[in-house]
Amino acid sequence: MTTTMEPQATGGVIGQRVLRKEDPRLLTGQARFTDDLVVPGALWAVLVRSPIAHGRITSVSTTEAAAMPGVRAVLTGADLASEWAAPMPCAWPVTPDMVNPAHYPLAIDAVHYQGEPVAVVVAETRQQAVDAAAAVELDFAELDPVLDLEAAAAGGPRAHEDLASNVSFVWSLKPDEEAVERAFREAAVTVSERYVQQRLIPSAMEPRGVVVVPSPVDGSFTVYSATQIPHILKLMLALTMGVPEHHVRVVAPAVGGGFGSKLDVYSEELVCFVLARRLGVPVRWTEERGENTVATIQGRGQVQYIELAATAEGRVTAIRVRLLADMGAYLQLVTPGVPLLGAFLYHGVYDVPAYSFECTGLFTNKTPTDAYRGAGRPEATYAIERAMDALARELDLDPAELRRRNFIKAEQFPYSSAPGLVFDSGNYHDNLAKALALARYDELRLEQTRRRAAGERRLLGIGVSCYVEMCGLAPSRVLASLSYGAGGWEAATVRILPTGKVQVVTGTAPHGQGHETSWSQIVADRLGIDVADVDVLHSDTAIAPLGMDTYGSRSLSVGGTAVYLATERVLEKAKRIAAHQLEAAEEDLEFAQGTFRVKGSPTKELPLGAIAFEAFTAHNLPDGTEPNLEAQVTWDPPNFTFPFGTHIAVVEVDEETGRVDLVSYIAVDDCGNQVNPMIVEGQLHGGIVQGVAQALWEEAVYDEAGTLVTASLADYLVPSAAEVPSFTMGSTVTPSPTNPLGVKGVGEAGTIGSAPAVINAVVDALAPLGVRDVPMPATPERVWRLIADATAHRA
Repeated sequence: MTTTMEPQATGGVIGQRVLRKEDPRLLTGQARFTDDLVVPGALWAVLVRSPIAHGRITSVSTTEAAAMPGVRAVLTGADLASEWAAPMPCAWPVTPDMVNPAHYPLAIDAVHYQGEPVAVVVAETRQQAVDAAAAVELDFAELDPVLDLEAAAAGGPRAHEDLASNVSFVWSLKPDEEAVERAFREAAVTVSERYVQQRLIPSAMEPRGVVVVPSPVDGSFTVYSATQIPHILKLMLALTMGVPEHHVRVVAPAVGGGFGSKLDVYSEELVCFVLARRLGVPVRWTEERGENTVATIQGRGQVQYIELAATAEGRVTAIRVRLLADMGAYLQLVTPGVPLLGAFLYHGVYDVPAYSFECTGLFTNKTPTDAYRGAGRPEATYAIERAMDALARELDLDPAELRRRNFIKAEQFPYSSAPGLVFDSGNYHDNLAKALALARYDELRLEQTRRRAAGERRLLGIGVSCYVEMCGLAPSRVLASLSYGAGGWEAATVRILPTGKVQVVTGTAPHGQGHETSWSQIVADRLGIDVADVDVLHSDTAIAPLGMDTYGSRSLSVGGTAVYLATERVLEKAKRIAAHQLEAAEEDLEFAQGTFRVKGSPTKELPLGAIAFEAFTAHNLPDGTEPNLEAQVTWDPPNFTFPFGTHIAVVEVDEETGRVDLVSYIAVDDCGNQVNPMIVEGQLHGGIVQGVAQALWEEAVYDEAGTLVTASLADYLVPSAAEVPSFTMGSTVTPSPTNPLGVKGVGEAGTIGSAPAVINAVVDALAPLGVRDVPMPATPERVWRLIADATAHRA
């Protein structure tokens, strides 16, 4: 990918393009993933899954499977029903009356989606378990599946027979309904749009996996899991299994990607745990790709209705949003809260005085949904950015100009939005201007006009998307107001060892983000030492017992800030010791390049390594000073952070075949100060590709029976470098005032800005034909049919 992103050197290590410390062991095969672990005596578990979407279980025959070679146990949901202290957890009860059907790791009486586990086979080898699982006979009384969201909302068949309806909850955010109604009554122009967020299948490089090792000595368990959330998983295992929390250790080894899909507590983790407890031996399971498509959560899944009211000049005066959100068959860990993460952002980067939002969460007989990269914010950005283009067409305004007229201005920050958030900082005008310049936007519009006049069949489209996201999930009190079941804090410990080397313990759990490198840069920059002298420990609840893990682009602004503050505390202690050793007042010391010096006396100095050794020996410390240089900080931020950016997509659409080619892509993002611009670029590259993939290729498709049609990578296109062009990238820097690093977050930004940019470009290309909407994904067949229908209609 090409880039024009500028380095942000600050004179120290922060802002430098430091090569990732994690990469050598990954590139040389030294990293150990869950499936790489050698665990003597471990048995293999294989889940027997429902082939149907909805039905009552009439029989599960295990006799033949139990007699097969190497099989140690074949157990059903009924066999294990007494093992669970509680159903599987949902940590986000978004309303007091939210309906949450009991969800157990193995189905007991009925199945509610294809792929739901019904039984488990435990054998000496994986192949023996696979063979035996195929011999388990299942029989069902099939029921009609609920698959369509709008039909689910209207009534009819129910996804759960014992529930009164398919509605799980109705959640609304309507600060001033009268203001909204008034704005629509008085509006010179209104637009009303319906958009569909199709379901997506997360496809991390590493499938999920788990190994549970019981201790015969003290009744404790060590759980190795390919998870984003070792600390949360530890807590939830203890609660669900009825085991004392201090008897559970969770380790996330090398984790090959997550994208939100590993932000969950899954049946397989609980089943392996109960089997290890029951059999007294280690039990392991590794997901196959075919299982991933139906057993790992899916992303998105919404029908969006959005209305804009505006003046004749294009100033948006009110936004009204109604969502139907697909929960799938059950509520997973944060399923109902995902739409709420976007609920406050359907006005985007625009200064809109009146706002109304309502979401209905609905059950269907499909794989449960949950957090997927961006989690609510891509959906919100898609709706508002598509609607802004619709308004621009209605007013015959250039889409970029309409956006300029509505931006929140730089001088309005911190900005109190109509839904109730306080945006920390922003400069949307300059960001858009830079993106337009990099894209040569005016030249593109001239070329588009020339092609249209010439009647060329390769239709040029230009799509603009401006986004803002709410990330750095915090503060805890705000999360409490949203009924979220955890806090937004993060913990870090920094210790300078007697030899002068530094050890950092962080509660964040990376799965590709480069925390070891970035955290080392933060510490090395502040202490004036080499990045190589910092070691970062993470992802093991025995080593890092405090933490809230990694998701929601929170790691740097929350976890990185905790590391920075712990480093500051260590420096404060080191300064006290240095002043004592140098027989000087603390205020007379200055610190630079890893050494304390007495101002005006350059020969009186003490390097940090020497202070660390003095703190270790404790022979000559100030009275009341504890030995060793170590500090722990738990940081609970005062606000979310609000990264933003502008993405511009340029496409060509073949009018004869419907093929869409993404010919260029420009992204200018602002994530505040950048610790490592190279890592920022990497995060943006991956996120952009995921958003483009939603726009053009990816969709989980079910047939009328509720069977997943796109159940393999042969049917579900996960893009490679062959499908996307090089990107032109730039950045603006608007530091956040809510944390001392001035950082905001970038892990999900590319996904948030990209899908609406691409679809706006496709619609822009087809606009002369009268096409006003192209549902995602914009496949050649779908685009060709829209072109054919538009042509026939005009004829």
